[in-house]
Amino acid sequence: MSTLSISVGPQHPGSGHFRIMVKLDGDRIVEALPDPGYVHRGEEKLAEYRNYIQNIPHFERPIVHDSSNILFAYVSAVEDLMKLEVPERGQYIRVVMAELNRIIAHLYYMAIYGIFVGHSTMFMWPMGDRELFIDVAQMISGQRVTFAFLLPGGVRNDMPEGVKERAEKACDYFEKRLVEYEKIFINNPLFERRTRGMGVLTKQDAIRLGVVGPTLRASGVKADLRKDEPYAVYDKLDFDIPVSQDGDSWARAWVHMEEMRQSMAIIRQALKDMPSGPVKLNLRGQIRAPSGETFARTEASRGALSFYLVSNGGMMPYRVRLITPSFRNMIAIPHILKGLLLADLPPAFWGLDYWPVEADR
Repeated sequence: MSTLSISVGPQHPGSGHFRIMVKLDGDRIVEALPDPGYVHRGEEKLAEYRNYIQNIPHFERPIVHDSSNILFAYVSAVEDLMKLEVPERGQYIRVVMAELNRIIAHLYYMAIYGIFVGHSTMFMWPMGDRELFIDVAQMISGQRVTFAFLLPGGVRNDMPEGVKERAEKACDYFEKRLVEYEKIFINNPLFERRTRGMGVLTKQDAIRLGVVGPTLRASGVKADLRKDEPYAVYDKLDFDIPVSQDGDSWARAWVHMEEMRQSMAIIRQALKDMPSGPVKLNLRGQIRAPSGETFARTEASRGALSFYLVSNGGMMPYRVRLITPSFRNMIAIPHILKGLLLADLPPAFWGLDYWPVEADR
């Protein structure tokens, strides 16, 4: 068998500065090897030269559109080192911000998916609709796109008046909008032809490879840290974990869409049940964490995200280790692409919701 080797990326805008080295037999993929590292910034080492507060905007950079969820794991680790108990109202606000960011990140995923299959309407709709949730997050945090809102001991500020009404209005609109998404995209015959049965990852393989997040749940594994290892106030909220048994590219898109519905349910409950009181602890001066080590993980938009911190008692962490869901899911790329036609690579690759900047860190 004679094969042709081609490079998909890293210059391709859809690859996100990432390369896949593909070997073809005709139009059939016989091997697809991921080649990461084009956007490696050394985030973990850089964090050792910044204090615990300076690292807050710093750690948002790998996952701009999911900034609250990466910070959730970071501040949880710092709080465990310092033995801090976050006020209950602060915990509720954190959950609201995390779920707003989950919707924002998932809408980005849906929009780029539209581009990957030549569906320009499905790019414009999610990109427009995500502005509604960015507006709500901006109203809460005072910042836009990256919010630098979660900090050790709570959140930066309390919510202003009118947030609940603004959020409910956005959710009311978007719940109706999702019905249209189903018609024009998820259940679109053309999209189904491009994704049904493509890039199948069985339940057994998903577990064996150790994938996380929507990719894992689309393969029939009902695993979510918000349920399995509840943090903040997730154990007080009622929501479901969408799961599909198909394990293909279509199932991964469907799980993302259903998760947005659950995120809106969480936001509604959190705003309704939110108690009064302080939103953060009054920590004066420079934060110094006692000597020790800790591990914390949360369910980010793409799956389990974890921080391992080591402190020597100074103002900066002595060692930082960050494991992101895209790094965990990269192992599935060669598995799902092998045997597909080259034309099926774009929807299969993007179906994983792999984000190179997040993986490279």
